[in-house]
Amino acid sequence: MIRVVIADDHPLLREGLRRILEFEDGIQVVCEVGDGQGAINVSRTLDFDILLMDLNMPGVNGLEACRVIRREKEKIGILVLTVDDSDEKVFQVLQLGVAGYLLKDVDPKTLVDSIHKVYNGQPILSPAVTGKLLGQLTNPPHTKETYGLSERELQILTYVVKGSSNREIGQALFISEKTVKNHLSSIFRKLEVDDRTQAALKAVKLKMVYLD
Repeated sequence: MIRVVIADDHPLLREGLRRILEFEDGIQVVCEVGDGQGAINVSRTLDFDILLMDLNMPGVNGLEACRVIRREKEKIGILVLTVDDSDEKVFQVLQLGVAGYLLKDVDPKTLVDSIHKVYNGQPILSPAVTGKLLGQLTNPPHTKETYGLSERELQILTYVVKGSSNREIGQALFISEKTVKNHLSSIFRKLEVDDRTQAALKAVKLKMVYLD
């Protein structure tokens, strides 16, 4: 059972989300809160798996709450659900290492699928957010710094930025998923990051890869 907490300052939206998730086998909404401080408090007192987090809330906002919860409770998968798709906010949030970033126009099926994927350790980005990342890589790299990544690792990093799964990367490069995972572990170590999202962000920031 995937235990979910909803953090949003709009009661009607919380109610709508709860109703959607109530009909799904394997998902249980265990708590609803209306601000970032409530999300922080719940993370300290309740055992749950996924936090659906709005960003624009009164008092302690979602961004600050994400920062605190990521520091204190790394095992909680934070799935941001917001209307804010500004470049600044997207990059600020993703740099914290949240598990996913979706916009509120997402359809119910995609939301449910995203919760399952985050629970299973797969980062999720809405197409609009992915487009922002890719848009930063339409020009040739401006840095020769590769952090010691091999040519194969740079290839895999490019696919990570595109949002490809391990299976898709393996199929594209004709290697096994296990080999992909081994390369990713090496990439994370060399880039000094913890996960795929942070690796993609670092590649974007430093323009380490080029998408033609």
